[in-house]
Order: sequence, then structure tokens, then C-alpha cells
Amino acid sequence: MYELLDKIESPADIKGLTTGQLRTLCAELRQYIIETCATNPGHLAASLGAVELIVGVHYVYDTPADQFVFDVGHQAYAHKVLTGRREAFRTMRTKDGISGFPNRSESPYDAFGVGHSSTSVSAALGLAEAARMQGRHDKVVALIGDGAMTGGLAFEGLNNAGASRADLLVILNDNNQSIEGNTGAMHRYLLNITTSQSYNRFKNRIWNLLGDNGFRRFLQRWVRALKSWFVGKPGGALFESLGFRYFGPIDGNDIEEVVRTLRKLHGLPGPRILHCFTVKGKGYAPAEADPVTWHAPGRFDPLTGKRIHAPHTRDRYQDVFGGVLCELAEADPLVVGVTPAMAQGCGMNLLAAAHPERFFDVGIEEEHAVTFSAGLAAGGMKPFCNLYSAFAQRAYDQIIHDVALQRLPVVLCFDRAGLVGEDGATHHGAFDLAAYRSIPDVIISSPRDEVQLKHLMYTAWKHETGPFIIRYPRGMGEGAPWRETEGKVLETGRAETLLEGDGTVAVLALGPVANRALEAAQGWPGRVGVFDVRFLKPLDERMLADVAGRYRHLITVEDGCLAGGLYGAVSEWLSAHPTGATLEGIGIPDRIIPQARQSEQYAECGIDAAGIAKSLKKVFVE
Repeated sequence: MYELLDKIESPADIKGLTTGQLRTLCAELRQYIIETCATNPGHLAASLGAVELIVGVHYVYDTPADQFVFDVGHQAYAHKVLTGRREAFRTMRTKDGISGFPNRSESPYDAFGVGHSSTSVSAALGLAEAARMQGRHDKVVALIGDGAMTGGLAFEGLNNAGASRADLLVILNDNNQSIEGNTGAMHRYLLNITTSQSYNRFKNRIWNLLGDNGFRRFLQRWVRALKSWFVGKPGGALFESLGFRYFGPIDGNDIEEVVRTLRKLHGLPGPRILHCFTVKGKGYAPAEADPVTWHAPGRFDPLTGKRIHAPHTRDRYQDVFGGVLCELAEADPLVVGVTPAMAQGCGMNLLAAAHPERFFDVGIEEEHAVTFSAGLAAGGMKPFCNLYSAFAQRAYDQIIHDVALQRLPVVLCFDRAGLVGEDGATHHGAFDLAAYRSIPDVIISSPRDEVQLKHLMYTAWKHETGPFIIRYPRGMGEGAPWRETEGKVLETGRAETLLEGDGTVAVLALGPVANRALEAAQGWPGRVGVFDVRFLKPLDERMLADVAGRYRHLITVEDGCLAGGLYGAVSEWLSAHPTGATLEGIGIPDRIIPQARQSEQYAECGIDAAGIAKSLKKVFVE
């Protein structure tokens, strides 16, 4: 079907291709990625834009001996296809299939695992220094882009790497700007000079003759300023001020220019950065026209570009969050929204459209998002800071130091809490309950449906002291009529009785799994009690004392890790207040849960209705 791609089993197979054949290979890679993602959804637009850069690196460098690090990982689809995983690519992001991100356990070509962003420079510097200290001459290349350079960790890595002598090439995949302003004779002339081997040999000889003195440092600063003035890219001066040698920008979608430049940079010593402009969604017109939508478009018709939406009658939790936030913003001019580059994913794009002056997208910077929100709260605003649960882990210190210790009323909404499905282990929000329960004065809540999410957001809006966490899962809600329901303020730390039983077994559930507990209880009418905990902290000890005194067996159910979450909280309480009731916990076990459909992951962990029913059956049979 594919003239060249079908013959490629490893990067070694592309070494002898001509420039014209490389262009054909890039086109075939794009088509293969498009056709595969049309039926097996993934991150499309970013990977289409990075094809030439990936082909160029594998063509010029000797991978896997030379190590290739990605950032963010969803740019790496062409890399996976070229490195012996062409057929396995069709299984990507499915149960028992390959990962949608680089994964060290999956292939020797995946030098470093990554599911989030801004890690590449630090990791690549570590790989380069490890090679140097062991006497190896590995080349290390980091490909960073699609917003990853905005993260603070990227600049920490650049700062450290620039002060080193590491043999490290950072390729900046800049897909957010046009290349028109930097084409022309002077730009190309300077690029040819700065990548010339004779020029660089002469330059190194001059620096060595001058030694490390004040005149050399003055001359280096003058050269950097002159280069920046001619090239017209202040970023070049920024990178060179950090100790990197800056090259570019070049057209990162021109395979001939990419290969030519990489060959010239291959033998240069020290930390260097190559700035490349690419088009996100390159080669597929719908993705080029709307790269935000086509970042992860779901299923689609590859010929027409028509997206295939599964019919549904329920709203997603992210849509409920966005709608309720707009309600609160209408009611209160102090309400603002903060997101680290996840506006559409978390539903805050609705606030951006309705009240753009009160919407803040701070880039992929979770730590900054939280401390910025703390500053807003200290200044009298009412910030709703929405973070994906897995990525909120990056802001753990800021939540403690900048919000909790100062008792600032920041509402932290953790989207994608629990198991997230096909994105897999790097994106699971499994640890938030356990992580934040130990923080004094924090409120941790989880709604069982859309109406409860609305009520909790109204409750958080009126909360005046300390962080208020609301966590909810990825995907569809339960179909509860949140639009028709008026938001109300709940009593903080109060559970809700959903079903009374006969004193045999009570299920204490947190979040939407309470609905699965109700479904499971239908198998034993009148015998199972079901209680929606709603607040992990403060825990409703009055309810717990009542239930533990009336029921012989207690089962906790949570969409989070068992160690330290609801099960841990109830265990601690029972240890201090023994009632004779036994306790079982159902949740995410102490191991990494691999990618699969969300329903398959729930079943694996026993937190679906069937899994809860199985635990109930054991109680009644015994």
C-alpha cells in the first residue's frame, strides 16, 4: 500500500534514501497516521506537524545509540512508526496495545518516558551527562514543542544545561507562529554562516586563544546582540544568554532544510538549540485550519474530514463545570477562571467567550497557575483554578505553601480525576485524594453527578478560608438535570444517605461511584445501605459513627488509590473508634493501571457495579 513505509522496520532502513524519497516517506507517514487515528483516535495535529523533524533526526543520528527525547510525547507518532512499531501503531492507546506516548519499557528507541510536558531538556541533560561520565560518545537530541517550552521546568533545564558542556541539541518545534517574518536573504545567509564547519572551527580557535577573560565575555555578548539584531528573533538572544548556541529559525516542515541543518549541527560541541517553525496539522487541511479541535479530534472520516460523534444525551462533567462557572461569573464580578492551557478540555472556553477579561490561560504551567490564583485570592478575587488531576501533582508544593498555609480561598477543580482511559498511566488522577487529605484545613469533595457538581461549585464560591478541592472524572455525567436545578450551598463535611439497609452491609462511596453502588445494591433489595460521602475532608464523623454502629460490614468505594484515600480515612477513624464493624476497601490498587477503555479499567479495579456487587455477594454468602 505504501511504496516506502512498508519497507521501513527501523531507522537504519531510511539511511540510504535520497532527499526526494524522504519527502515521499514523510507524506506516507502523514497518511498512515491520519488513517490510523481516524478509526483509533489519538493526538493528531501535533504529530502531523513534527514528521520532518522526526525523520530528520533518525536520518542524521544513529538512534537508539544516539538518544532521542520527546516533549510533549504526543508529537511522537512518526517516531513510533519508524522504530519497528508500524503494525503495532494500529493498537495504540488500546488495552494491551502500545502507548500513545514514548515509553521506555516499550522500545529501546524511547529514551525517556513522557506523558506531560517540559521535561525533555532536564532529562536529555541527564542522559548526556551520564554518557559523558561513562566515557560514551552518545549524541542526545531533545525535541520540545507544542507549548512545552512555556513550562517552568523547561527553563530550569535550559538554565542548568547552558552552564554545562553537555553534548546536547535541543530542537524547538515552534508551531504557533508564521515563518514569513524570518525568511529572506539575510536570514538564510546568517544561518549558513553559523552552521558552517569552517566558521565554527575558526570561532572555537579564537575563543580558545582569548581564554576565559573579560574581553572574551564582552566579545561574546556583542556577537550575540549582533546576531539577534540581524535575525530579528529576541528568543535567540534569550537562549544564548542561557549558554546555548542558537541556530535558526528554519522551516521544520522542509525535510531537505532539516537534514542539511542537522548534519551541520551534528558535530558541533556543547549545548545548542535549533529553532524550527512547523505547521500544526501539516498535510491535512482540516487540521491545519483548526489545530485546536484537531489536537485530539476523536474518530473522523479521513477523506472528508467530518468528525464522527457518538450520540449521547448526557453532558460531560467539563461542560457542567464550564456552564456553572459562567453562572457564577454572571452573579459575581469577582469570580475569575484560571487554566494551564486546558481551556477547551476543562470547559473554561465558555467563560473565555462570555467574560474574556476574567479568563486566564497561563500556558502549561500548573505551578504558576496555582500561585497566580493564590495572588488573585489575596487581592480579593474568587479564582476557580482548573487542573487535570494528574497534572495538579506538579503544583503540590504551591497548593500547600501558597494557598493552604495562607488560608486563601482558591477553588481547585480537579478534572480527569480517577481513571482516564486510553491516555493511560501518565494521565490517571489516582493520587489526589491521598495526596491532599494530609493538608490541614483543606476541603476535599467529589460530586456523584452533575447536580452535585453544581452545588459544590456554589458551596466553594461562598467558601471564605483555605483551598476548596472539587474532583470529578473524565467523561459523561449521569444525566442529572443540572441546568434546571438551582445551585445551592451545601453544609461542608456532610454526607448524604442514598439508601438504607437492614444493618448487614453499608457502602460508603465518594463521587460518581456512588451511583454504581446503588446499581449493585439492587441485587439485594432492602439489605444494603448506600451513603454518598461527598466530602473526604472534613469527613462526616457523625454519619460514620451512626453507620458503623448500625451495620456489621462497611465497604468503601472510591475512584482513587486505596492507600491514603477514603479507605485510609475510614480505617483511621475505626481504629480510633472501634465498633466491631468490619471494613473492606474498593478502589485503585497499589499498582499502575495500564491504558484501556475507562470501563475496562473500572472493571479491572472492581469499582464498577459488577465489582461492587461481587464484594456484596461475598458478605452475604459468608
